[in-house]
Parts: sequence; structure tokens; C-alpha cells
Amino acid sequence: MYKVNVMNPCSCFVKNGFVDTQDFATKEEAKTEAEYLINIMETNFCKKHEFSMREQFGSYTIYIKPRG
Repeated sequence: MYKVNVMNPCSCFVKNGFVDTQDFATKEEAKTEAEYLINIMETNFCKKHEFSMREQFGSYTIYIKPRG
């Protein structure tokens, strides 16, 4: 089982109806979803946050932090 976790979800993330944890059968599915979420957040959210992603053992964690 592979996961995509979103740490510190912002209000834009919540308003768009995304969930902060998802499970996938393959590493490729998890990576595709993580990349999709990063793309959506970078292009459609309010620009008050920065987004980064880290892979560990086939699971992906997306970090949301305020822009400096």
C-alpha cells in the first residue's frame, strides 16, 4: 500500500474538497496523484503558500507552508 499525505492543509485545499490522506495500490499511482495535486495547488490556489513533495518508501508527502 502506498500513500499520498498532505501536511498542514490550507483553506484552499479544504475548500476544493481534497482529502489529506489517500491510499494507492502502486507506487506509480501514488506518484501520479501527488504530482497532480501539486500542479493543481500551484496553478489554482491563492498563492499564499508554497508546496513541496517528498517521497519515502514509495509514499509521498506534500508539505504546505506559508510563502516567506
